[in-house]
Amino acid sequence: MTISKPVFDRLGLMLWVVAFLVTASLAQMSLDHRSVVFVYRNGSEAFMAQRPLYHVHLAMGYLYAPAFAALYSPLLMLGHHFGDLVWRTICFGVVTLAVVRHVRKLGGHDLTWLLSFGLVISMPMALGALRNGQATILLTGACWLLTLSALEGRRAETFLWTSLAIIAKPTAIVMVLLVAALRPRLIPVIVLALLVVLIIPYAFAPVGYVNDQYHDFFQMLTAMAVDRTGPFEPADFTSVFASFGYPLPEREATIVRVIAALMALSAVLWYDRKVERGTAGLAIFLVAAFYMCVFNPRVEPNTYAMIAIPAGVAIALLWREEQGGALRVVLTTVLVLDGMTGVFVQIHQCLNPWLRPIVVTLIACALIWWFWAKARAKIVYSGPVAHG
Repeated sequence: MTISKPVFDRLGLMLWVVAFLVTASLAQMSLDHRSVVFVYRNGSEAFMAQRPLYHVHLAMGYLYAPAFAALYSPLLMLGHHFGDLVWRTICFGVVTLAVVRHVRKLGGHDLTWLLSFGLVISMPMALGALRNGQATILLTGACWLLTLSALEGRRAETFLWTSLAIIAKPTAIVMVLLVAALRPRLIPVIVLALLVVLIIPYAFAPVGYVNDQYHDFFQMLTAMAVDRTGPFEPADFTSVFASFGYPLPEREATIVRVIAALMALSAVLWYDRKVERGTAGLAIFLVAAFYMCVFNPRVEPNTYAMIAIPAGVAIALLWREEQGGALRVVLTTVLVLDGMTGVFVQIHQCLNPWLRPIVVTLIACALIWWFWAKARAKIVYSGPVAHG
C-alpha cells in the first residue's frame, strides 16, 4: 500500500499533535511528576491569599510577574487536573498558531511539508518543555506572533502579544526591545502593553500588597542576574566554562552578553532591510530566540525549546530552497540527536548542561549565515528588498 503525498506531508503535523496529547495524558496521570505547573498554581494560590510570591534570596520557585499569578487564577478555579489541561492546551495552541502562521508567510510550494518537517525535527528538543508544562512554550508562541504582528504593523495584535509574552516570562523584554528597535512607531503600543501588564494585579489585590510583590520581583530579577551560589544550575554559555572547571567571572560574562546583544540587534536590523518579509521574520525571531536561550543567565535545558522550533522551521526551509549540500543534513541530524540526549538518563547527566548551548550556537550561527548568504545572493542579482 502506498501513502499519498498529502497524507505523507501531514504526518509530521499529526505526530506533533499526538505527541502533545500523549504528554498531556501522562501529566494527568501524575500531575506534579516532571511538571512545573504546580509552581504556577502555588503562585496563584499565594496571590489570591495575599501571601508573598517570591523567595528573593533563593531566586527559586515562582519567578514570574505578579500578573501571571493573577491571570492564572481562573485556571486554578477549574481544579488541578482540568486547569492543568487547559493551561497546556493554551500553550500548545499559541505556539502551533505561530508556526502555522509563519509557514504561510514563507509562501512558495510544499507549505504543508514545510510545516510538518519543521515540527518533527524540533520535537525531540521541544518535548521536554511540553511535558513539563513550562511557560517557555507560551513565551515562544507569543514572541513569535509578536514578531510577525510588529513587522506587519498590526497595532492591536502587537499589543496583545507583547502583553502575553511579558506575562509568560520577564525575559520577553529582549524580544520587546528588538521589536521597538525595528518598528519605532509601535513604541507607544508596546509601552501601553507594558503598563497594562503592570496594572493588572491591582485589579485583583490591594495596592499595598501588590507594591510589595513588585518590590520583591524586581529585587529578585537583580539577584538572579548575579547570584550563582544557589541550587539553580544555569545552562547558558557560561555553563560550558563552568562544567570544565573554568567559571567565567560575572563581569566577563556580562561583557559577552552586551556584545552579543549588539550583534543580535545589528543582525535583525540588516535582515529587516535586506530580506524578503516572510523569511526576514523567521531570521529575526531565530536571532532573538538564540540570544534569549544562550545568553540568558536563568536558562535551563528545557528552555531551548524556544530556539528548537524556529530552528526546525528554518532547517525545513533550507531543505526546500537548497537542492543539495551537506549543511541541511548535518543541521537536521544535530538538532534531532541533541534533543534525543534527554531520553537517556546517563547520557543526559554526562552532557548536561554544557552540550546544548554549544549545539544550539552551531545550529543558530549556521542558519544565520545561510539567511545572510541567501539574501546577499539575491541582492547581487535583483537589488535590495524594499519593505516600505
